Amino acid sequence: MRFVLFYHSLVSDWNHGNAHFLRGICSELLAAGHTVRVLEPQRGWSLAHLRREQGESAVEQFHAAYPSLRSAFYDPQSLDLDAVLDDADVVIVHEWTDPALIGRIGSHRARSRYRLLFHDTHHRAVSAPQELLSCDLCGYDGVLAFGEVLRQFYARRGIRAWVWHEAADTRLFHPDPATERQLDLVWVGNWGDGERARELQEFLMEPARTLGLSGRVYGVRYTLESLEQLRQAGVEYAGWTANFRVPRIFAAARTTVHIPRRFYREQLPGIPTIRMFEALACGIPLVSAPWQDTEGLFEAGRDYLVARHGQEMRQHLRLLLADEEFARALAEQGRRTIRARHTCAHRVRELLSICGELGTGAISLSSAAAVA
Repeated sequence: MRFVLFYHSLVSDWNHGNAHFLRGICSELLAAGHTVRVLEPQRGWSLAHLRREQGESAVEQFHAAYPSLRSAFYDPQSLDLDAVLDDADVVIVHEWTDPALIGRIGSHRARSRYRLLFHDTHHRAVSAPQELLSCDLCGYDGVLAFGEVLRQFYARRGIRAWVWHEAADTRLFHPDPATERQLDLVWVGNWGDGERARELQEFLMEPARTLGLSGRVYGVRYTLESLEQLRQAGVEYAGWTANFRVPRIFAAARTTVHIPRRFYREQLPGIPTIRMFEALACGIPLVSAPWQDTEGLFEAGRDYLVARHGQEMRQHLRLLLADEEFARALAEQGRRTIRARHTCAHRVRELLSICGELGTGAISLSSAAAVA
């Protein structure tokens, strides 16, 4: 089949956590013999920041790491949809896409043969629902939602939706036994807008300081205050790193932590961050701050440990660092779960199954005026 995917960026992962999953899905679709075309805006926010901060070499490094992946750049105002969608079988539009273009593609679908899906991977359904309600999904065949709570958001509005969780790209994310574990603790994550500032203090900085751990943090958009807090905790701040380098970063540390943003913990249960899939795929022992695995993606206590508060985080980290056999068993079990259920290859099979459903009697949203 011929897939056309509208995403914020394939090339850049600067403050763009969806890049891992998008790249993995594209790689698996190509490996299965499908044709894939990714379209991203010429002046995309993530790529602009990446170039400004890291220079053109960061783009060149992406192409070296993913030689089979390419994207085409477009101007939302002048994009010729007839030209880019003429031979498409399936079109997927990510929720970061310009709202006006989301509506244009839906209108185009009404007079075309391809199937059209909206892909929602954000917390706006609970944090800023009016932004989603303004998106015109007329003509869309349904929504790919990265959690059951999000699927229900659309279902309540009469819109067909499927749960399509993120997953690990195990072509790149796997253990690297050749790398020596030099750090006690590593965390990969962006500061964002401070939605987990308190949690980072309780579950990362304070345990590192109290236990005297050697630690390192990778990510962007950290404030001066948060950088000072890391310094006081004895944790090194290493800035941005390319997502495809994360496996080696995990391989160089003995433990990592999962700290979801507050929206996911409190209002979107069942949705872990991509870092959880990444860490378990790479075979590093993981301790998570509280989150509700309402969809049974993993098994707490077997795949990873859960710390209900800072004291428990310190206890778990101390145990993992002191008992190498236990840490190894935990990491191996977590990796087995990823490989059995949560790889991008699994998600491609789910996507193809959804496409099969749509090919045998799709339910169009053309009768609705908008997501309302």
